[in-house]
Amino acid sequence: MQADILQRGVTVRNDLNGVVARLADVATIAGIAELTAQSRFGSLLTQGTLDALFVAFSIACALALMPAFGVYRSWRGRPTIQLVKRVLLAWTCVQACCVLLIFSLHYASDVSRQWFGCWTVAGAAALAGTRMVAYTILSRLRHAGLNQRLVALVGENAHCQDVLRRIDAVPGSGFRSAAVFDSRGRAHGTPPGLRVFAEFDAFVDYVRKAGIQELWLALPLSEQATILRFLDTFRDELINIRLVPDVRGMTLFEGGLVELAGSPAINLAASPLSPAALAQKALFDRVFACGVLLALAPLFAAIAVAVKCSSPGPVFFRQKRKGADGRVFRIYKFRSMRVHQQTQGVVQQATRSDPRITRVGAFLRRTSLDELPQFINVLRGEMSVVGPRPHAIEHDELYGKLIDRYIHRYRIKPGITGWAQVNGYRGETDRIEKMQRRVEYDLYYLCNWSLVLDMRIVAATVVKGFIHRNAY
Repeated sequence: MQADILQRGVTVRNDLNGVVARLADVATIAGIAELTAQSRFGSLLTQGTLDALFVAFSIACALALMPAFGVYRSWRGRPTIQLVKRVLLAWTCVQACCVLLIFSLHYASDVSRQWFGCWTVAGAAALAGTRMVAYTILSRLRHAGLNQRLVALVGENAHCQDVLRRIDAVPGSGFRSAAVFDSRGRAHGTPPGLRVFAEFDAFVDYVRKAGIQELWLALPLSEQATILRFLDTFRDELINIRLVPDVRGMTLFEGGLVELAGSPAINLAASPLSPAALAQKALFDRVFACGVLLALAPLFAAIAVAVKCSSPGPVFFRQKRKGADGRVFRIYKFRSMRVHQQTQGVVQQATRSDPRITRVGAFLRRTSLDELPQFINVLRGEMSVVGPRPHAIEHDELYGKLIDRYIHRYRIKPGITGWAQVNGYRGETDRIEKMQRRVEYDLYYLCNWSLVLDMRIVAATVVKGFIHRNAY
């Protein structure tokens, strides 16, 4: 009975929060429309009824469209930035409907475009800003122990303990662990004050009496029988049951949930970078490469002349390398060696005091200036500024058989510099251990990519990466 009362209270409170959020959006849209009008033309009511009617239409569209974007659902435990993106997208659609109405009724000349533009921009800022402020306040309240949802976990391994640690590490998310069910009775290392159950019936009774609102199943996918048992037990109760699958033993990177052809899917062996992240990285690459090539054009020309004068042969050295998803491209470098005949299928790495290297080439290799033409590869979309360094195809075939997960370095575009290089792993790889460590750093970069990390690597390359004792 007590659990039913608590659950009804949660439902009523969620409905009330949705109503309050809608009313706040209506007030924000109308208020911003009036403020932008008064700053330029006076009150909307004094300008005639047409503008006011369009504001009313915008409010009606917002009430109809914004719920479809999920902006009034509970956003507990999810990134606020994702909510802001949805709000901005929904508001854009609302105003697009207004524009269609204006043109379909042939009133485009009667509505101030300046006012409409200011209202649209200011409205977007206000709708996003109010939510950020609201969720900042909520986060502070949850840190203080208020507005928390009790979570009961089901699990029997390290994955369950990891989920518990994550819940306790982020109290601002609005969740608090209350109990753990471990059928084997081995839930060691649980936080103090947490109830641990080994009996199924005792655990279910506690969940009902304590008014637990969240039941998280931190189980491997093979535990289908246990999952179905809990679903059947609580099928007639208003408790949120969520599966937090343990797929660490199967996934190459952190397996994220994605939607494919309308069906949910978990990435087991795929690029950990989302399409949005890849687009950000590509934009950064092109802008940065353009800036570098324009700024260093005189140096580029001077090096080309020096290479040409150092020994007979072309200015550029070109070699086939693997790019993203294994696609082959030709990488550009300033030639640093005398032209020589190579054995087919064999790549001889440069060694210390290599007689093939010219005096100009030795300087270019020590300072990494021989890599400068690779910004052309970046502009062509074949490489990235930051990423795993591409190796000769013959080396890929060799190390792919010797080093676990080596080929997954090519889940993204190779880079001019990378996390391995700024941590000292560059130059000749004369031992398998060196390449193993380089691959480990490359995979760490893939799993932890961000634009901030890219900028850190670029800065580290500028500060300490140009000259290195392993480069020869």
